[in-house]
Amino acid sequence: MKVYLIGVGMGNPDTLTIGAKKAIEGSGLLIGAKRLMEPFAQLDCEKLELILSDDIAAALAEARCDQASVLLSGDVGFYSGATKLYEKLAACDAYDVEAIPGISSLVYFCAKLHTTWQDAALVSAHGREHNAVGVIQSSAKTFCITGGKTKVSDICRSLDERGLGGLKVAAGERLSYDDERIVRGTAGELAGMEFADLSVMLVENPRPIERACGAPALPDSAFERGKAPMTKEEVRALSIAKLRIAPGHTVWDVGAGTGSVSIEAARAANRGTVYAIEKKGDALELLERNRATFGMANLVIVAGSAPEALEDLPAPDRVFIGGSSGTIGEVVACAARKNPAVRICATAITLETVADLLACLRDNGVEGADIVQVSVARADELGSYHLMRAENPIYLVTFDLGEGA
Repeated sequence: MKVYLIGVGMGNPDTLTIGAKKAIEGSGLLIGAKRLMEPFAQLDCEKLELILSDDIAAALAEARCDQASVLLSGDVGFYSGATKLYEKLAACDAYDVEAIPGISSLVYFCAKLHTTWQDAALVSAHGREHNAVGVIQSSAKTFCITGGKTKVSDICRSLDERGLGGLKVAAGERLSYDDERIVRGTAGELAGMEFADLSVMLVENPRPIERACGAPALPDSAFERGKAPMTKEEVRALSIAKLRIAPGHTVWDVGAGTGSVSIEAARAANRGTVYAIEKKGDALELLERNRATFGMANLVIVAGSAPEALEDLPAPDRVFIGGSSGTIGEVVACAARKNPAVRICATAITLETVADLLACLRDNGVEGADIVQVSVARADELGSYHLMRAENPIYLVTFDLGEGA
């Protein structure tokens, strides 16, 4: 049997390719969702309203015709049900499968907006797990399909809550139909509007969160300092490297100080979220100013003392402890309750803090922790000479509380 997997675009038959129309008209069986089948009601052939790949494969196995067409929304290579059908039909020699691409909502919408799509990040929030806000905050241009539990207004509201309410958004619904609707505005404006369940959006972010190179690269001079403590550049770079932060991670920075580690962590977790926990008022003000300077929409400042301030935070993938005022054990215990596989990096200057960390390792049954002492010396100019001035040695203790960290 000849089986065509046909991308019918957004549903309007006017957007069908000539090849797709010929394949449909020559088929003895049409299979697809009700919305996609309606334009072909006049055709004299068997029609089955099916969506699930298992049901479609079963129907094809029972079919008694030489040619069948499976109608799929959009394009067969863009978040399409064709993917699972390929696998199921490929296992049977009785089928000669051919895919005919259609016009996806991505291509159509960008054409309507007179813009390109080759430079857009793509994300689907339609009935699946997603991190649409994370992609938007880390991309200059993002195309997103919405529907199900996530509507256009939901994403715009989340952007507004992160301080990204001024981003330019274009939203489209009922694309290609006579009642097509395209709305342009800011995320803050569209957050209060209603859109159809299945809609699309294109978001432009002139200042995406990104890291210019693979390792932490910000110099100490880039941060506003004040009197709050700051993890210096060399120790900061090693700490971030030890944490192994992935783009989508949730990170806690406990005792954030000026936020130098928070900023670097936010650049690494550019599709995730970093929570900077700090109790001192002057440090909180510095944190906010540094956050604004670097435009870190994914950095959330939490005022309070650990571990109390940690209780309402989401489970962390990574935790940096730069200062805990003697509560290291409680901080580790809280992180472990929320994520038994969390990875933690803690710094210590005093031997008493090192002792607390070693006790914490014993209490949690941690073996093989990575313990490093870092000694840094900086050159000072004295006339025509350079003298090395030693900084306080720093201990870095890094460990995983379980498998998979």
